[in-house]
Amino acid sequence: MSTVERFVVVVLFDGVDLLDVTGPPEVFALLRREVGDATGYRVALAAETLDPVTTSAGVRILPDLTLGEVAGRSIDTLLVPGSVEVDDRGRIRALADPMVVDRVRTLAATSRRVASVCVGAHILAEAGLLDGRRATTHWSTAQQLADEHPSVEVDADPIFIRDEVVWTGAGISACLDLSLALVAEDFGETVALRVARQLVMYLKRPGGQSQFSVPLEPLSTTRRIEDLRHYITRNIAGELSVADLAEQAHVGERQLARIFRTELGTTPAAYIESARVEVARNRLESTDDTLERVATVCGFNTTDTLVRAFRRKLDTTPTEYRSRFRSPSP
Repeated sequence: MSTVERFVVVVLFDGVDLLDVTGPPEVFALLRREVGDATGYRVALAAETLDPVTTSAGVRILPDLTLGEVAGRSIDTLLVPGSVEVDDRGRIRALADPMVVDRVRTLAATSRRVASVCVGAHILAEAGLLDGRRATTHWSTAQQLADEHPSVEVDADPIFIRDEVVWTGAGISACLDLSLALVAEDFGETVALRVARQLVMYLKRPGGQSQFSVPLEPLSTTRRIEDLRHYITRNIAGELSVADLAEQAHVGERQLARIFRTELGTTPAAYIESARVEVARNRLESTDDTLERVATVCGFNTTDTLVRAFRRKLDTTPTEYRSRFRSPSP
């Protein structure tokens, strides 16, 4: 494994979304825990001045460096978070301060790669860094990005997109997925998965996965249901009958149905189908498995059952889904 320490700069400005700033450094810090101090990332928060920056959450952050001090230095990864304003009718609009845009344009010239987090894509677009590229952003501002920057191929579905050395991420929590993808590119998939486990993430999602995921929400409030959810995940290829689940939960079948309805707002059968669709989506996005293989390992058993489930849950077919969301190899 390489022992190179990669210099990462996170751009700060007033009103920036807090999780956009703190999420990626947390992923990089966990990488250091996994592989030791000899390798990883050195993260610097950079703002126009060294004065505290007030985030959208009202939390103040102290920059490490000024943007002027960073200019001209060799940067491995330039991370650009975003910010929004909400009008009195609840409409969301992404912001791109001209001074921040100018700084990002300058810093990008000395960066190995550039990545935006959530609506930070609007800043990259204003800086001209997305011209002729495919990009994503949070679904709530995707139309704004497309309207204001017709030279950008906006795709609101994936959780992140890599177009050569420019990466764009979608919703706020997708900053973790994007950061894990950066780790995977630098240190390999195995290490990235170890970091994902430290984050207690269900899986390390590939970039092609849609922002709109099916089975894992809403979260339950009881340990019994959480144990059942994990049991379903571990045994997704099995029969998973209602009787089996009831036995695992030490309750009757009728009581199990009531628990699922109360905790998850669905039936056991519907939840299992959603969980299987989610696992199938991941395999379609990240492997070359045949549809027969996907159906088998996800518990559908036949491709016809797999296809019907995809039509019910996603209004598409597995083949169409793969052609749209299959993650290309770098």
